[in-house]
Amino acid sequence: MPRWVRLGEQVRVSGVAKTQSHRASLDKRPHEVASMFDGVARRYDLTNTIISGGQDRYWRRATRKALAPRPGERLLDLAAGTGVSTLELQKSGAWCLAADFSQGMLAAGQFRRVPMVAADATALPFADDSFDAVTISYGLRNIVDADLALREMLRVTKPGGRLVVSEFSTPTFPVLRTVYMEYLMKALPVVARTVSSNPDAYVYLAESIRAWPNQRQLAMRIAATGWASVQWRNLTGGIVALHRAYKLG
Repeated sequence: MPRWVRLGEQVRVSGVAKTQSHRASLDKRPHEVASMFDGVARRYDLTNTIISGGQDRYWRRATRKALAPRPGERLLDLAAGTGVSTLELQKSGAWCLAADFSQGMLAAGQFRRVPMVAADATALPFADDSFDAVTISYGLRNIVDADLALREMLRVTKPGGRLVVSEFSTPTFPVLRTVYMEYLMKALPVVARTVSSNPDAYVYLAESIRAWPNQRQLAMRIAATGWASVQWRNLTGGIVALHRAYKLG
């Protein structure tokens, strides 16, 4: 099992640094990103399972285990989309709230029995110290100001509470990294055209993954926003990385 790496530890990770067709730009203008996700909402979960080769289920389980929710706790699941990640978290017995700024995604997940709310991660509509833990999966890189969002997550988390960020990252093995980047830019859009309700969005998603910080760089950003004891763990050879941190009491 891949181990957790603590920030400050020496590691070797090579870095790289509506239903109509719509994609956002890497400027991540909020209205563009929201509209893009509205456009992929109808078949979003199916598309993710296909393009990840079914790994999305494993990644959700790993996120729940990293967060380690307990019965009676209050959890905030940001960028929850249709709520499939929130359902996984609910298996712990904790009370889990799904939040997303795409109305289309929330509407597509209304059949799921989880509480949902529209929310902007850079201005969360919750009081200070409201949640025992916060998680965000594959959404942080789509926020126009990720650092502000991380500070907002810190604000609404109780002292001693925890954060888990699940996000696409940089594969740690050169051969895997080369194959993965080729897949992102060439094969992923082709696959998306066969299954997605808005295939152009996956061109943006591939580009946003390539432009995203590697594991160590993201850990440093999380720590700079006030979170403590930042660690990360690679999944599937670093295609995805979990970052875990805590709010000091």
